[in-house]
Amino acid sequence: MKASARAGRNGIPALLAFVCGGIAVQTLPELPSPMLLTGLAIAAPILFLCRRSLACALLLGFAWASAFALLRLHDELPRNLEGRDIIVEGTIASLPEPNERGVRFEFDVGRIVSPEGGRAPGHLRLTWYDTDRTLRAGEHWRLTVRLKRPHGMLNPGGMDYELWLFSRNIRALGYVRESPGNALLRPANPWLPGAWRQTLSDRIHAALADSPFDGVIQALVMGAEDAITPSQWEVLRRTGTAHLIAISGSHISLVALLAYGIAAGAAALLQVMRWPPPALAASTAVAAAAGYSALTGFAIPTRRALIMIAIAMGGIVAQRHLRPAHTLALALAAVVLLDPLSVTSPGFWLSFLAVGFILYLLTGRLHRAGLVRGLAWTNWATSLGLAPVLLFFFGQVSLASPLANLFAVPVLGLAITPLALFSALVLLVWPAVGKVLMGFTETLVAWTWKALEWLSALSWAQWQHAAPPFPTALLAALGAAVLMIPRGIPGRWLGLFLLLPAATHAPARPPEGGYRLTVLDVGQALASVVETHAHTLVFDTGARLSDSFDMGTAVLEPYLRSRGISAVDTLVVSHGDNDHIGGAAALLQRFPVAAALSSVPDKLSHPGAKTCQAGQSWEWDGVRFEMLWPPVPGGVEGIGAAGKDNDTSCVLKISAAQGSALLTGDIERGAEAGLVTRYGAGLASTVLVAPHHGSKTSSSPEFLSEVRPSTVLVSAGYRNRWGFPSPQVMERYRRFGIRVFDTASGGALTVLPGADGSGPELIPYRLSHRRYWHDTAPRTESPAGAAPR
Repeated sequence: MKASARAGRNGIPALLAFVCGGIAVQTLPELPSPMLLTGLAIAAPILFLCRRSLACALLLGFAWASAFALLRLHDELPRNLEGRDIIVEGTIASLPEPNERGVRFEFDVGRIVSPEGGRAPGHLRLTWYDTDRTLRAGEHWRLTVRLKRPHGMLNPGGMDYELWLFSRNIRALGYVRESPGNALLRPANPWLPGAWRQTLSDRIHAALADSPFDGVIQALVMGAEDAITPSQWEVLRRTGTAHLIAISGSHISLVALLAYGIAAGAAALLQVMRWPPPALAASTAVAAAAGYSALTGFAIPTRRALIMIAIAMGGIVAQRHLRPAHTLALALAAVVLLDPLSVTSPGFWLSFLAVGFILYLLTGRLHRAGLVRGLAWTNWATSLGLAPVLLFFFGQVSLASPLANLFAVPVLGLAITPLALFSALVLLVWPAVGKVLMGFTETLVAWTWKALEWLSALSWAQWQHAAPPFPTALLAALGAAVLMIPRGIPGRWLGLFLLLPAATHAPARPPEGGYRLTVLDVGQALASVVETHAHTLVFDTGARLSDSFDMGTAVLEPYLRSRGISAVDTLVVSHGDNDHIGGAAALLQRFPVAAALSSVPDKLSHPGAKTCQAGQSWEWDGVRFEMLWPPVPGGVEGIGAAGKDNDTSCVLKISAAQGSALLTGDIERGAEAGLVTRYGAGLASTVLVAPHHGSKTSSSPEFLSEVRPSTVLVSAGYRNRWGFPSPQVMERYRRFGIRVFDTASGGALTVLPGADGSGPELIPYRLSHRRYWHDTAPRTESPAGAAPR
């Protein structure tokens, strides 16, 4: 027994070292070569024989995660097939997601029909626009598709969409082309999990009719979260209860526990003697958990929970006592072994750290509180323990979470979820009764939701703060653990000092007399932020792409939060096109905005919005801002620009010791000619944000001759349908000796005051924060020798 315990204690560091090796790979900008991996594989057993077990485990974890990633990267779309029609046959691999523009789904490719000899990734994410066809999971189709490599917007504080796709093995995106060859080859096999998911989803949807909680119940039962509305997600985030909705450890554990209890009771009732009742019950629990995981599509959180349950139940079958810490470490290593990319998910850290912190809270305590008091204390302490992790990943912490979870865990997690699962099961075998039960479930969810909405509406429900660096967050997590050490051990108050650096972290602002300009990566649109020492200006806000997605929420808000900005001093919306004004409503809703200027002020929901016009100027912290365009109504300069909305765009010049920047909106040749006539050499600027995304209708030679920029920043979408920036314009920039950077290949582009005072420094976010899964799109060419400083 002592030897076994000693082996368990010695095994935990080795398991954790294996995990650390897998984590290290996810920080690399490039993966190691196959030759280097071969060398590591040879070195690992040598280290083991030399009794260097930790170093051996670390190398094995690193080598395995690298090999896994290399294999996944190899399954990519060749660049010569981007934008071409490809005929593929395969299976719909997810529940189709209808939206206002069509239907989106994942697709497993079986074979490529055309072009012959072509190669496509095995797993795609497709959209079929404006179709009246009904798609179902598990169906086998022949489709004509047009694909592109995964390439997402990349911004500070924002979601890494390429990582999200890579972790789900989606190696190409595209859309279905209308073609006579598009055909259903065969229906779904009714015995496969995909067909079960589809049938269950259809019946739940039919039972709930037009209920606003259809998406919530679908998520509770089978992990289908796409129908949850943005406002519902906001309530869940502000109350810290999202973990109760998404399929997670609590759902799988509940199913396993019920299966274990039923099997154990049946074995005792039937007096089964051939197999040990605990082993029979444990095997049944694992089988039930695996079946339920298949029903949910084996989502990543589901796989983690299934592995943990399988390990715990395996100890019962093997009649071995597994210490909780050893079980947790073994599950952690098993998850990384099966999917090394799981360590990139916030859910991975939240789930394992939550279990680990609860074990820490329950270990070594001399005094045991009562059930209710104990649950309340554990809930509060766990919320504190996970706060640094939430702050690091999301830049926000729900202060209402302890109170919300105090009633939501028993009501939503232990009452409504089992009822929803039982109602769904009855729907499959007795639809009439199942519909009644599902209606009762919906009523309970509605009552619970009212309480969550009330908590969410509290002004203090959520604390938002700039995400701290990893070392600071780690220090804060240690501080939370120190605060929770058992009573009687001195020094608990020191934990507060360890929490302070994360709680007070603030990103550096530009110095007096300097500015920071960031052109955000918002696809085929424009959104930029200008920061001075104590002020913030937002120039354009990107597009609104649907009722549930806009750049104000998806890009601008996360960026501003990551910079520690909680208010905007001035919002400038150059003109009324969706790709410039689309995110303004969300920005105005989520941030206080002191002043707003636009050529279309009536389109802004800001009570003090004014018309931008030439002659407006102000100074912040030693930085001068001048509005150069449009001219005062009726002015002579406006005659040439009167015919186009683009030519009424606000044009703003920013001047400081580090140089000047010219923000131009979508002006075209008419407005450019007016600016040249009015200002001439006064247009001279160090940095130019390309007019109209680099369109051939802009950036005239006469305009560039007066502006004379050293750098042009182009905000354009990857493989956008207009072909921006125009090749003719790019050639013109080259002739003028201008270095050019675009958001499609560089991500967010940031201009900073130079450290040596010699001029601005330019940082493309895709280069400074590159990871091996990021697409290496062909970069926009610059003049010979030109490169970011």
